[in-house]
Amino acid sequence: MTEGSLPDGHAASSAPRPLRRDAAENRRRLLDAARTVFAERGMDAGVEDVARTAGVGVGTLYRRFPTKDALVAELVHEFMENAVSLARDAGSVSGGGGLEQLVFALGEVQAENRGCLARIWTDEASSALRDEYRRLSAALLADARRHGTIRSDAVATDLDLVFWSLRGIIETTGDSAPVAWRRQAAILLAGLRPSSHPLGVAPISEAVVARTRESSLST
Repeated sequence: MTEGSLPDGHAASSAPRPLRRDAAENRRRLLDAARTVFAERGMDAGVEDVARTAGVGVGTLYRRFPTKDALVAELVHEFMENAVSLARDAGSVSGGGGLEQLVFALGEVQAENRGCLARIWTDEASSALRDEYRRLSAALLADARRHGTIRSDAVATDLDLVFWSLRGIIETTGDSAPVAWRRQAAILLAGLRPSSHPLGVAPISEAVVARTRESSLST
């Protein structure tokens, strides 16, 4: 063994070990349970409720997620991974129809994650995924404009506000009318259809959207 080298059998010790099958299944059950519990009871629900719903002990939960914040952060990360994947899939739709596909597909994911929507667009750990999603959604917006399926003056923050509006609908009607957001999504998309009439109001800036999101998270 040379100076600075690792003993045999330790060369790959820094690489994360894959979870055992039972551990991976427990992790999946915990994340699915957390999504359900937070959707039904809000973010004030305790990790004990999550563990009980998952059918595991609290100790098992803490071995996978040392804090409640870590559990929520993983839900957010999964959401953003889904958002990026859905945006990529929508990019293969021809004729400028990818944007509409994304709105409904991502709306479904928002509805499934309604308990932690406030964290999704502000979580720092998922910022790289969020940036990639924004790049992909901007390309879908440009494609829709190019094919004339939406207004020529529609901008990225208009799309932000579509999802923001859907978030409010999902959070307030999730229990009583869980698919109400789909009708509103159709109405919002209809408002983005091409028109010869000017809107008369300038779009809000990305800086304003970001500040307002941060403010809504702190309240």
